[in-house]
Amino acid sequence: MCTAITYYTKDHYFGRNLDLEFSYNETVTVTPRYYPFHFRNGKALDHHYAMIGMAYVVDGFPLYYDATNEKGLSMAGLNFPDNADYKEAKEGCDNITPFEFIPWILGQCASVSEARILLEQINLVDLNFSEELPLSPLHWMISDQENSIVVESIKDGLKIFENPVGVLTNNPTFDYQMFNLNNYMHLSKEPPTNTFSAELKLEQYSRGMGAIGLPGDLSSASRFVKVAFTKMNSVSGDSELESISQFFHILGSAEQQRGCVHLGEDKYEITIYSSCCNMDKGIYYYTTYENNQITAVDMCRENLDGNTIISYPLVKEQQVNCQNR
Repeated sequence: MCTAITYYTKDHYFGRNLDLEFSYNETVTVTPRYYPFHFRNGKALDHHYAMIGMAYVVDGFPLYYDATNEKGLSMAGLNFPDNADYKEAKEGCDNITPFEFIPWILGQCASVSEARILLEQINLVDLNFSEELPLSPLHWMISDQENSIVVESIKDGLKIFENPVGVLTNNPTFDYQMFNLNNYMHLSKEPPTNTFSAELKLEQYSRGMGAIGLPGDLSSASRFVKVAFTKMNSVSGDSELESISQFFHILGSAEQQRGCVHLGEDKYEITIYSSCCNMDKGIYYYTTYENNQITAVDMCRENLDGNTIISYPLVKEQQVNCQNR
């Protein structure tokens, strides 16, 4: 399961938690403008926007989990089991496989409005990367510095939703997640007042009681509500360090600790990594489950006119700053 968000201060930020029980040895990967994207159907992209994100690189192809291009357009794929439905190839459409979807959009689009134009012709086809790597059931959040949408390929076809909260988790479908927020409109960051009965003297005995009823479990529907409340009431300074620090705190409200989600035998779902990309500057920040220290990779320090992808292995071992050493 996963959680993705946007967050805006002076700059604009996009990122996610990746929650799984195993890792594919993913890396922070920069794809420069002249790396040739060869798609299973249709023409290649020999020249495109550069991008940075988290990817599993297989046979030289970056399978992006999430990424941001040089214009700031950002995209993440999140688990969507039982609901995701991919189609057969269709004449007259751009038949793109789900594992190609992120580079297809980010390689050609500078904004959500431009992405919408490509989405009018897209058909997400049921074609595995390989026998060893079958398709994952996904839906996607696409965001720029002003707008955010969710894309879901379901049995009824391709659905595109406006995303005014800038949050995405997993099942059920996004329209339900948004409707479900109606059940929590009473939540508040302010101290509660007694509306129970004027005949009773009820008192606030703890801080934070305005948010009593806010879900705290790790289900995707509950995480959607928890993160939407946390993000939309979030306050931070607008410096880079204050902004990314707050971003990771928001994601932290939905992170998964080893042992709390048991998947059978000795398997537990955990937050393998959390990411935060500055959409304006192309700086990709991340933490891992074992390493709370924030690590950064700056896309603009690479040769973006190259034709070879650049990958940085994740710093996974815990980093501790000893002040009195």
